[in-house]
Amino acid sequence: MFPTVAWVWWGLLCAVAAAVAYGVASVFQAVAARAVDDGGSGVDPRLLVRVLRQWRYVLGLGLDVVGFVAQLVALRVLPLFVVQAALAASLAVTAVAALTLGVRLSGREWGAIALVCAGLALLGVSARSEGSEPVGTAFHVALLVSVALLAVAGWTVGRAPGHVRTPALGLVSGLCFGVVALAGRVLDATGMAAVLTDPAAYALAAAGVLAMLFYASALQRGSVTTATALMVVGETVVPSLIGVVLLGDSTRAGFAPVAVAGFVVAVAAALALARFGEVDSPQRTPVRR
Repeated sequence: MFPTVAWVWWGLLCAVAAAVAYGVASVFQAVAARAVDDGGSGVDPRLLVRVLRQWRYVLGLGLDVVGFVAQLVALRVLPLFVVQAALAASLAVTAVAALTLGVRLSGREWGAIALVCAGLALLGVSARSEGSEPVGTAFHVALLVSVALLAVAGWTVGRAPGHVRTPALGLVSGLCFGVVALAGRVLDATGMAAVLTDPAAYALAAAGVLAMLFYASALQRGSVTTATALMVVGETVVPSLIGVVLLGDSTRAGFAPVAVAGFVVAVAAALALARFGEVDSPQRTPVRR
């Protein structure tokens, strides 16, 4: 029993570490993204090249790598709904980190941060170790096909009217992040040869690049709050449902209501912090409430 409990808390520690890394990375990347031109209408792949010339963005990417490694470890031992809810909590980390840029938090936002922590605590109590159950090759191929469909969807909505483009790009980027999580969960990591011949590995890499591109495009041309809220929904709800329905994710016996409550509280509180999906640069006037 003890080893199982130990694995659960090790997974939770990795999930929280990933959230911290992603949250701090967002601060650096947001400042860098606002410092470059958006390249006009539509989704421009050159946007990633431009932001990569900013040292803050590169530093943020380094933190993203650290967070991604921690996320992969967490995905191997925890249900997807726990890991994805923890990643949504990165917005709480970003909110706290934004204090260094002069951004003030309202009482409601401090309350949302507390609720994020409470939701994660409920998920931690209800979680049980999952491991990485093997799935058929068809599922791995389906992930790669999903990436292609999301790429088409992203480029299409990138040219839609402004009131549609921002939320749609936010949602598509979130779904891409969801594919990253699903691919990380089922990836055959028994050896280098297994990784290189697994469609999930290529789905993971392509979805990650598309997610960053679509999310950066959404941030530059519309409401940060709207784009981030839809991104959070896409990266948490969809992969969590797939984990429960297709991958056998479950809770400790009798703790399903606790897990549902924790998931809803954590994600809803994260949505209340959606404006911190992007933080204004120090030269801009901070948003005050």
